[in-house]
Amino acid sequence: MDFKKIKTYSAKKRKTKTDLSALSKIGKRKESFSGFYSRLPDFLAVKSLKAVVKVVIKAKKSGRPVIWGFGAHAIKVGLSPIIIDLMKKGFVSCIATNGAGAIHDFELATIGTTSEDVAANLETGMFGMVEETQRDMNEAISEISDRSYEPRGLGALFGKKLMKAPHRASSVFYNAFELNIPATVHVSIGCDTIHMSSKLDPRCLGEASFNDFKLLCSIVSKLEGGVYLNIGSAVVLPEVFLKALTVARNLGNKVKNFTTVNMDMIQHYRPLQNVLSRPGGNNYSLTGHHEIMVPLLYQAILEEDN
Repeated sequence: MDFKKIKTYSAKKRKTKTDLSALSKIGKRKESFSGFYSRLPDFLAVKSLKAVVKVVIKAKKSGRPVIWGFGAHAIKVGLSPIIIDLMKKGFVSCIATNGAGAIHDFELATIGTTSEDVAANLETGMFGMVEETQRDMNEAISEISDRSYEPRGLGALFGKKLMKAPHRASSVFYNAFELNIPATVHVSIGCDTIHMSSKLDPRCLGEASFNDFKLLCSIVSKLEGGVYLNIGSAVVLPEVFLKALTVARNLGNKVKNFTTVNMDMIQHYRPLQNVLSRPGGNNYSLTGHHEIMVPLLYQAILEEDN
């Protein structure tokens, strides 16, 4: 190989992705969030974050749905107040979670604590055997055995049950019920601690969760111009969302131009496929810990909503 024959060209002719104007700006002590946000270097994940902020705000102003789907860890790591405030400010049209997400929310509202030491309690066979949680949540589920009882969906049943809970102000489901925001729970039989109970009526559980699936389908059918965010659900919600989307399209609804967002500390296969790739539309992935990324997104939305 004769390197003397290698061809070069002038930097003036080269197309580039970075120039001096795009570099990060140095901040000041005790600077405002808006100052911090404006100084972020406009590359890669920052571009994605800012794009997500814009589409969420645009959807709200246009009256289009913004659906927040989340796994249980979003509740476990303390994000309930943020989700609730976003609901109150009109940035949430629907919340969707799995059974564990509902359990953590319910326990915080009723007991004030949640998230046990699984390994220690598993060794003694007492994992998930909290009397109050099993009793109260299964009582709420069994209400629909009365065919005249309303509501009929699992999320709303929990929200209504929490109306007198001592810490209900911190509950996503209670606040959703009070604000008349759809809250759906998508269970997998045998995956949740309240299923290990003689108090569970599996017929009521299945019916209530199926009612929530139909409710989510109806909201997804209006997702044109809207946003779906998947926060930390690696399997259940990506699968549920994909089925809700195909039901919506099968019934003749135009759901083509919308935005999907996946937020997690690891980008798993199923959310990448079922949330970002297969549905079409615009999509963004934001990688990082929920307890950092969701507050960052929240504050950016508030700052940019003007």
